[in-house]
Amino acid sequence: MPTPTGPDRLLRRVVRDGGGWTVLLTVVALIGAAAELALPASLGFAVDAAVGGTASWWPAVACALVAILLATDILGDVAAGYGAARATALLRRRLLRHLFACDVRTVRRYPVGDLVGRLVGQATDAGQAGTAVVFGVVALLPPVGSVVALTLIEPLLGLTLLGGLAVLAVLMRAFVTDASAAVTGYQRVLGAIAGRLLEALGGARTIAAAATVDQERDRVLSALPELRGYGLLGWRLLARASARTAAVGPLLQAAVVAVGGYALTAGWLTPGQLVAAMQYAALGAGLGAVLATLNRLVRARAAANRIAEPLAHPTRRYGDEPLPSGQGELRLCGVGVHGADGRPVLRGIDLLVPSGATLAVVGRSGVGKSTLAAVAGRLHDPDAGEVLLDGVPLHRLSPQALRRGIGQAFDRPVLVGETVHDAIGLALPDESAGPPAGAAPATAEVLAVARAAQVADVVARLPDGFRTRLTDAPLSGGEAQRLGLARAFPAQRLLILDDATSSLDTATEHRISRAVTEGVGGRTRLVVTHRAATAATADLVAWLDGGRVRAVGPHRRLWADPDYRAVFTPGGDLR
Repeated sequence: MPTPTGPDRLLRRVVRDGGGWTVLLTVVALIGAAAELALPASLGFAVDAAVGGTASWWPAVACALVAILLATDILGDVAAGYGAARATALLRRRLLRHLFACDVRTVRRYPVGDLVGRLVGQATDAGQAGTAVVFGVVALLPPVGSVVALTLIEPLLGLTLLGGLAVLAVLMRAFVTDASAAVTGYQRVLGAIAGRLLEALGGARTIAAAATVDQERDRVLSALPELRGYGLLGWRLLARASARTAAVGPLLQAAVVAVGGYALTAGWLTPGQLVAAMQYAALGAGLGAVLATLNRLVRARAAANRIAEPLAHPTRRYGDEPLPSGQGELRLCGVGVHGADGRPVLRGIDLLVPSGATLAVVGRSGVGKSTLAAVAGRLHDPDAGEVLLDGVPLHRLSPQALRRGIGQAFDRPVLVGETVHDAIGLALPDESAGPPAGAAPATAEVLAVARAAQVADVVARLPDGFRTRLTDAPLSGGEAQRLGLARAFPAQRLLILDDATSSLDTATEHRISRAVTEGVGGRTRLVVTHRAATAATADLVAWLDGGRVRAVGPHRRLWADPDYRAVFTPGGDLR
């Protein structure tokens, strides 16, 4: 079961992530609030001293308090900016690390555009939590302090301000409840639009070829009216709350002034105390800062709720065992996998791939070939049963042992890194890095696997060879597949090819198949394919049908079954 990670818990962590900047902001804001509360009293004492014709230091004290307010305002803005930036960066790093550590099926539950929206937009809003909490607490000090100060000056004044603030508190509570729903809906719809947009951009060629630009535009933007509705609702709620505050605030201030005037005529107050009371009334009734802080808190909590949702999914757990002794024997014991809808994709798969053998996995579309390959390479864990490499369950291997022992290539590889060299070797030193210790073997390995994948000549024709940036490398689908193959080739025990040669011509595929079969260390190979020629070169074929292994054996023996032959005929497999 997923470990609960609620938005409030996440917000508390974000507040802590602000580090020293949040602490500095808290100290500065408290000093500023204290100076703001002390200023009316100092002005009142200065007025009484002037009326009485006596000299005093109170005017100088008031000037000093104004200087403190200016300094704390500047320092507060700096601390708030740096603290929010630090918390946002840590939150984005945490979310990104978590997504990469999750089961691939978990990540696929969310459109990529929606995840990008959470990582970019919602992380920014949630990163403001520390600033919002500090300013929210500090924004309450002037009203509360004003009530206390007015009560000390004259209890009736304190009661008048307290009654008005109670009315404003009820109005603001309604704003928080309604605005939370509006902001949550807005972010949800925005994520859906972003997801559709990214899908459309990924299929731009298909859309252009089908001449369905207008239809696709309408599909992407179909939720725009709903988004507009949530946006307008949010602005209306904020405007309504601001209007109420603006209306009640002056009335409350006027009530305090009226009571203070009566108290002055009755001899309960001095002129200086009346000046101070008027200042405290303005300070206590001016709740614009409180409203702005509440709005920021609402946005931060809604954003935290969106980010906490993917963070609640558990990450894959690894063991600490190294690669066991052996030559790559792969065994699947009672493996079962369910899809996102709960229906079984694989059912009770029992399969043994001997060390050094090549197993071809064939079957019609949708029977679970790619799922079997993903489970064999631990891209995700099975829902039932277990997978063993040389007798050790994959979940007990350390991440380093797992990725060193198993290499995987796909039909549509995503090339990761800045340069072509990075796409093949990822963390291996760049060929341009010169001869520091350890660089030569790594570069030699990249060159060797590039030659084995029949892509070294392609890279040689690029403007800067292996140093060419991926964005500047005009690669065909087959060339990209070969780079993906080269990335997988260094695996020591098990090589998994999920239809990874589907875009290659027959001659190139034959050379790569020979490199796979005769490669370093006699690794075990699991090859998902829809080509009869590829299956014929394998030692064994696993024929999947209906999520189960229907038969295992050499291709020539299975070929006698007409149902098996139908897998390779047009319409037999549409992949």
